[in-house]
Amino acid sequence: MIRNREIRLHLIGMAGLAATATLITAWIHPLSGLITAIFSAGMIVYTMLYSHRRYKDLEHLAGYLRKISNGNDQMDIRDNSEGELSILKSEIYKVTMMLSRQGDYLKKDKKRLADALSDISHQLKTPLTSMTVMTDLLSQSTLTEEKRTEFTKNIVRQLERMDWLLSALLTLSKIDAGTLEFKRNPVNVSKLIDEALKPLMIMIDIKDQSLDRVINESVELTGDFNWLREALVNILKNCIEHTPVSGRLSIHAEENPIYTEIIISDSGPGIDKEDLPYIFNRFYKGKHAGNDSIGIGLAMSRSIIESQNGTITAENRSLTGARFVIKLYKTKGD
Repeated sequence: MIRNREIRLHLIGMAGLAATATLITAWIHPLSGLITAIFSAGMIVYTMLYSHRRYKDLEHLAGYLRKISNGNDQMDIRDNSEGELSILKSEIYKVTMMLSRQGDYLKKDKKRLADALSDISHQLKTPLTSMTVMTDLLSQSTLTEEKRTEFTKNIVRQLERMDWLLSALLTLSKIDAGTLEFKRNPVNVSKLIDEALKPLMIMIDIKDQSLDRVINESVELTGDFNWLREALVNILKNCIEHTPVSGRLSIHAEENPIYTEIIISDSGPGIDKEDLPYIFNRFYKGKHAGNDSIGIGLAMSRSIIESQNGTITAENRSLTGARFVIKLYKTKGD
């Protein structure tokens, strides 16, 4: 402590003042001088003890900061007593907790990035291998024109699949990172369903499936029209693919003061009980999944809906088929 230049100057100043006061009072009266000397010595000792205590507190704070820099951010130095040092301790603790949370977010972001890269690598490996083989075969002069056309079409299909996969993964990565901004606009549910069905009507007609729509024209929700349409397209496409020829699809929507609910059902084989807990996981393919299934459509739909203050659940109907229940909750001001 004495090595601190400020403390040394402070003690020298106090000693000088004490000596001056002692000499003056001793000149007036020897007893007064003695009392002044004792009182001044006591003041100097008290000041040294007080400074020593403060110095130890500062050393403790310095040690705390060193531990933080070494990665230990779990220490709690909050102090509920009054004083500048206590306020400083509390502020340091707040900053430490903020930095700790930011560190956790960065770790999670790194993990998400690593998982995304792993997913992309895994999903692209199969089509790339397939295209490499077909490209080698196309270079053979003995290949028939029929096979050449077939391989070319397969390569085009694989490229389209890869393009969709990369686009879906990019969307999911943006949602995970919180960088994708969703609008909060009034959306007419009937119009939303119509737009989601447009690109799927050919599939419905080819499979001669019937479609029941029970939607009041006045039902509305608040959200991003385009992204909600994308989510519904993926769910409807899943139901169409798992519904047999001449099967039945139904869409029901209603609104209450708490949420707007959209229920999509099909008359397919339903979802296996073992698959139900994982049906919305990325790249998960259930027992009834098609050969071309990637297992990312439902995962993307869930991310889009949950990012807009909603929930989606999958269940089996009482007789046959799957049922998806979407709830978009209202917020204050909706």
